[in-house]
Amino acid sequence: MDLGIKGKLAIVTASSQGLGRACAEALAAEGATVAINGRDATKLQGVAEEISAVTGAEIIPIAADVTTPEGRAAVLGAFDAPDILVTNNRGPKPGSLEEVTEEDIAEALQLHYWTPLLLVKAVIPGMRERRFGRIVNITSAMVASPRAMMVPSTGARTGMTAVMKAMSKELAPYNVLINQILPERIDSGRQQQVARWEAEKYGISYEEARQRQADSIAMKRHGRPEEVGAACAFLCAGNYGFITGANLRLDGGSYDGLL
Repeated sequence: MDLGIKGKLAIVTASSQGLGRACAEALAAEGATVAINGRDATKLQGVAEEISAVTGAEIIPIAADVTTPEGRAAVLGAFDAPDILVTNNRGPKPGSLEEVTEEDIAEALQLHYWTPLLLVKAVIPGMRERRFGRIVNITSAMVASPRAMMVPSTGARTGMTAVMKAMSKELAPYNVLINQILPERIDSGRQQQVARWEAEKYGISYEEARQRQADSIAMKRHGRPEEVGAACAFLCAGNYGFITGANLRLDGGSYDGLL
């Protein structure tokens, strides 16, 4: 299937590893030129070379912290006119409302509310003018299925999702599409971090915590980052453009709701 994004210019934030890297790799494999981002310049350069070697695509590494104005400016400066924006960032600290601090909540809002909103705000005028744009926000299954132990993540990401839904309707006539991917239990550094936290909290081994994660999924396994990347690439397709304002759950069939 030709997704029609060969030659498109894509920005993927927090993409030196995990889900962000998987999305960058999938877009590069489709022929997009991809700006990848992380805070470790040496690591980022290595990842850029690896992706380019496998896909043949041009990969532009930009070492920057996108939670800062300077970092966002650096990433957005990769291209004069980006066609694709994929927002991603590290997960905030887990915890219930009674456990988290004001600082934990503020950090989550910075990571998963303000930062993606400001990145999207910066790219939509050009996308609207050119009548092409694809925006994908990597959020979390917690948006659709909130859990008490993920209060910072749930609150920040749900707020961001509401704004994106509103913007998706406004931008749809201009062929600027905004969608979210809601991953759950994807086998990444984030899940390993959560497993260590759960092992300590519940007095179990790391291995048992990892097994509990897998068992919580209907497919009885962790998802793979490349499965997220493939979904991201499809939502960015230029040849298939009738999905917008959607929240695509990548949860191995675990969501209990009907809609």
